[in-house]
Amino acid sequence: MFYARRTDAVLLVVALVWGSSYLSARTAVSALPVPTVLFARYALAALACLALVAVRRGRRRWTREEVRAGVPLGLTQAAVLVIETYGVAHTSAANAGLIISLTMVLTPLLDRSGHPGGLPWSFHTAAGVCVLAVGLLMSGNGFHAPGLGDLLMLGAACVRAAHMAFVGRLTAGRAVRPLHLTALQTLVGTALFLPPAATRLPGLATAGAATWTQLLYLALFCSVFAFLAQTWAVQRTSASRAGLLLGTEPVWALAVGVVLGDDRLTPLTGLGAALMVAGTYWGQSVERAHRTSAPGRALGPSPAAHDPRLRSEPRTEPRTEEDASCRTTTPTSA
Repeated sequence: MFYARRTDAVLLVVALVWGSSYLSARTAVSALPVPTVLFARYALAALACLALVAVRRGRRRWTREEVRAGVPLGLTQAAVLVIETYGVAHTSAANAGLIISLTMVLTPLLDRSGHPGGLPWSFHTAAGVCVLAVGLLMSGNGFHAPGLGDLLMLGAACVRAAHMAFVGRLTAGRAVRPLHLTALQTLVGTALFLPPAATRLPGLATAGAATWTQLLYLALFCSVFAFLAQTWAVQRTSASRAGLLLGTEPVWALAVGVVLGDDRLTPLTGLGAALMVAGTYWGQSVERAHRTSAPGRALGPSPAAHDPRLRSEPRTEPRTEEDASCRTTTPTSA
């Protein structure tokens, strides 16, 4: 139970960080073109990840499994960010955070590996509560007919749901180190956004301190920390449960908008925030009970996946302490 709560807490922190990212991204793209912002975000994140890899003990080279997972996940993550960043450039930060929360509903529809028999009706009811909460938040913040930015954010929610499902499928039960996987994803993104940003890179030299502060926050917290924490957490739970907890993102986006931006907290937005928290907690409790009650506990990682003290050292791989800490095991069905 302790390890499950710890995983939930990490995912909630990721949701908070991502909820604050929309205001930062909107501020950055108001000063620099979107390709330049994306390249700077990925390049700074890649440098930070490579520095962390260099100072870590153990094997620094990427394994074949990490490359096989990191390249496609880097592509899908880049797709999420490019659609999301263009979307937030054409809508408000609050609307962006609200619409992207639909990932919470879409992820369980794509994540079938952990729930072969389908999720119970109570899970979908909890998801419905969250959808109602999003509607209240939208109406409370003056959300009207969707524009280009709103439609782009809807597309970003669909791609992010697919990315969440891929993270679970490509990393669960495999010797994938979250730090190395995150570093590879940032390198893929850097390579993708360098060509469209190449002619506009001189603009970075003339950017002000406020813009660089936003870029560093997006790179170090919203990219390095969030990607690393998300991978670590999804390896220890299911993509559906992670999607639910990350579904609290609009609450944090609204809070940041109210405290640091010009958004207003109305009775409808307050009710929507309360329903979002209640629906998320209910849904993740239903999902956990459904996953752990399956025969042979085949729907989730074993306790050994969460506690290194419960793992037995393999005879061949991993050979180092760092490699041992990256292995997660998924029990097979009887």
